[in-house]
Amino acid sequence: MTQSGGYLTTHVLDTARGLPAAGMAIDLYRIEHDQRSHLHSMVTNADGRTDTPILPAEGFEIGTYELVFHAGAYLDAIGTPSEAPRFLDMIPIRFGISDRAAHYHVPLLLSPFGYSTYRGS
Repeated sequence: MTQSGGYLTTHVLDTARGLPAAGMAIDLYRIEHDQRSHLHSMVTNADGRTDTPILPAEGFEIGTYELVFHAGAYLDAIGTPSEAPRFLDMIPIRFGISDRAAHYHVPLLLSPFGYSTYRGS
């Protein structure tokens, strides 16, 4: 994907199954003065990615953001045995964007009992 200006993407992998996490809902928020403003909601496709950037160049600004991954609903949908309450439900990842021209990629590696993330490319 080639795009002028910066943009934000993600890729969610289900490490317990060794597959992309298809059908996971994700919300994006902008954080300003400890207030969350909802910007977008998306769902991952068969490859565990969103069909378009979560934050495209047109709305891409320097600031603090939060992605919230709906892991519990995803785990329920694929038939992972449930607990009450589920150990992982909503996974918030708060991060900063400091370069308007850069591609920010925030992947999530998920299992029912753990996750990790990093700044990808």
